Amino acid sequence: MKQEERTVCFDSELEIEAYRFKGIMQNFPNHFHEHYVIGLIEKGQRYLSCKNKKYTTSTGDLLLFNPFDSHTCEQIDNEVLDYRCINIKPEIMQKAVLEITGKNYLPQFNQQVIFRSELVPLLQELHHIIMEEQLDFKKEEIFFFLIEQIINEYTEPVLQSNSEKINTEIQIVCDYLENNYAERIALDELSYLAKMNKYSLLRNFTKLKGITPYRYLENIRVNKAKKLLENGIEPIDAAIQTGFVDQSHFTNFFKNFIGLTPKQYQNIFINNDKNNFKEDKKEN
Repeated sequence: MKQEERTVCFDSELEIEAYRFKGIMQNFPNHFHEHYVIGLIEKGQRYLSCKNKKYTTSTGDLLLFNPFDSHTCEQIDNEVLDYRCINIKPEIMQKAVLEITGKNYLPQFNQQVIFRSELVPLLQELHHIIMEEQLDFKKEEIFFFLIEQIINEYTEPVLQSNSEKINTEIQIVCDYLENNYAERIALDELSYLAKMNKYSLLRNFTKLKGITPYRYLENIRVNKAKKLLENGIEPIDAAIQTGFVDQSHFTNFFKNFIGLTPKQYQNIFINNDKNNFKEDKKEN
């Protein structure tokens, strides 16, 4: 059986991550990302569930995930997956949207799967340029054209803050989890904060967020651990600082969600820093 290939590159000019998974058999449990994800299926089929909708994705489909869109993904009939995506932090997306539209806001994708999308070749070209570490401005040109078309075709109109329909009590729980992720948290605490009994909290939280409170907490811990790893913190210390029981549990959980081990993920940024150092030496 052909070995899986997992490649990740951070582009320091665009400030985005590019992932490429080839020959992947892994199922991904219910999770979310704190960033936008724009991905494409190069080969294979997958069952995808997102925001209470189920899809069967296949070659040529474009995937769009907002920050905190919970989703699951599993293989069909042992078929391998070839997948590319770019990950865009909210502040980078906001900056790009401001340049494109003149409006300062975060867009909201209104479709998660675009079947046989005409934008796939554009994303493939951008992804290839990032992976090849090409430095000309064609990369930025494609990036802006891609984001512009997605905004025009697949996002909601600009929403006013008073139109957001997020339950206040559930948001209080989310804020508490985000501020106390490294601590041991009891369901009784969350129930008290939400002013609900435990079952009502679990039911309402899952309905609104598409993910259970504990799974939400685990996602926060992984995303915080990513930032620590990016800054050179050793995996064992990242595990401790983000509330995981031990490094083994952290490594297994991290790989299930990200598709890479903590060390593999950290090496992306170590290698990127080395390349930047080499470039600086040449300039001097």
